[in-house]
Amino acid sequence: MNRVLGRTAVNLVMGIAVLYTLLPVLWLLLAATKNRDALFNSDVLSFKDFSFFDNLRNVFTMDGGLYGRWYVNSLLYAVLGAALAAMISVAAGYAFDKYHFRHKEKAFGLVLAAVMVPQTVLALPLYLIASATGLVNTFWAVFIPVLFNPFGVYLGRIFSQGYVPNEVLEAARMDGAGELKMYARVSLRMLLPGVITIFLFQLTAIWNNFFLPMVMLSNQKLYPVSLGLFQWNSSATVSPEYYPVVIMGALLAILPLIIAFVLLQRFWRSGLTAGAVK
Repeated sequence: MNRVLGRTAVNLVMGIAVLYTLLPVLWLLLAATKNRDALFNSDVLSFKDFSFFDNLRNVFTMDGGLYGRWYVNSLLYAVLGAALAAMISVAAGYAFDKYHFRHKEKAFGLVLAAVMVPQTVLALPLYLIASATGLVNTFWAVFIPVLFNPFGVYLGRIFSQGYVPNEVLEAARMDGAGELKMYARVSLRMLLPGVITIFLFQLTAIWNNFFLPMVMLSNQKLYPVSLGLFQWNSSATVSPEYYPVVIMGALLAILPLIIAFVLLQRFWRSGLTAGAVK
């Protein structure tokens, strides 16, 4: 009886959590089908005034098609940045785990300390550095800072400890493999679930990044989707025709994250047996 009650309570809590998560997405999906008048009349749940395709067309034509440019910018910042950040983090974590060098644990302690520093605190120092190097209001002002992720380095070391047995590395060294060749052909394959995990974490963080682009950029053509939609939402208080395109833009903005998690979730499952030694 107690087991049945426990399962019921757990299922109830999970159901509430799923409902809480999906309701905003459902509202966004329904609101994206409405025109401006339906939104202001609080008529979102009805099936009248279906304007999904009109809103979809308007979001890519508003202000000379800026949204498409913002979307491409976000893909470059997030996908390319997350891929490079994942590779850098895994390589650094692997080095912390498998190699011995002076003050290694102290250096790793600094990495852990950096995890606790909020990204907003770093925005002003990063701006001053970018200003001194002439990178303000350029693609690189946003792209370079996202390549380095202390939490990713921590995860990289954890994955290296769990998925790359020292026995495999010793066997590779006995076969004459160099350190770089051994890492690229042996260790990196075992660390693939870790690379995907860090990639997804970083992809989400970069895609939702707002404060750093706001500080670094003034050229609208370099904006990511998050900053561009914020600008449109601010303009909507004066020009209400922006409201439907902001909602449609927000709906389109969540699609890459959903697609990435759906396509890459199998790599997480494969991580349960990664690095096994027979």
